[in-house]
Amino acid sequence: MSDRQATLQRWAVPMGLGLTILALDQATKLWAVATLGPEPYTRVLPLGPEWLRLVYTQNTGVAFSLFQGMPVFFTITSILITIGAVYAYAKHLPNRHRWVQVAMGLLLGGALGNIVDRLRLGYVVDFIAVGWWPVFNIADSAITVGVTMLAGYLIFVGDEAQPAKRPPPRDDGLLRELLSKDVD
Repeated sequence: MSDRQATLQRWAVPMGLGLTILALDQATKLWAVATLGPEPYTRVLPLGPEWLRLVYTQNTGVAFSLFQGMPVFFTITSILITIGAVYAYAKHLPNRHRWVQVAMGLLLGGALGNIVDRLRLGYVVDFIAVGWWPVFNIADSAITVGVTMLAGYLIFVGDEAQPAKRPPPRDDGLLRELLSKDVD
């Protein structure tokens, strides 16, 4: 297999899954704004149990709605972290393993989904409310699952998944000859 084919193979899953997550995330956010917006917290759509509902919010902060009101800073930070993740995947992570490829696809798709919101709107659209947990979106879920998968892989599998390096073959002929002689 050529280097080009190997590179394409290592990026096919992350790019395909990432673009799928990005499209799903953006479609659900458009739906949330049209159905639950345009003003935050004006309409709540219950989804069965009292603790599960959909409600439109605008998040100018980061994960879990922390550090609100710094959208430019977090847009730049998100872009830099995403570039760093791509670099780490390309140069340092065991990117031939499907589990790592899926994790990276989830991370990329989620990160790009929220970056698109920040660049287009100046905030991230959130709409899934579960109990006391802060409101989130599909991109946030993808990032969380991707990070969890990658961390689990690195903690529990790590270097074991890399092919073991075999020592060079030894020439045991001389040793066998010496051991087969009678000692006087």
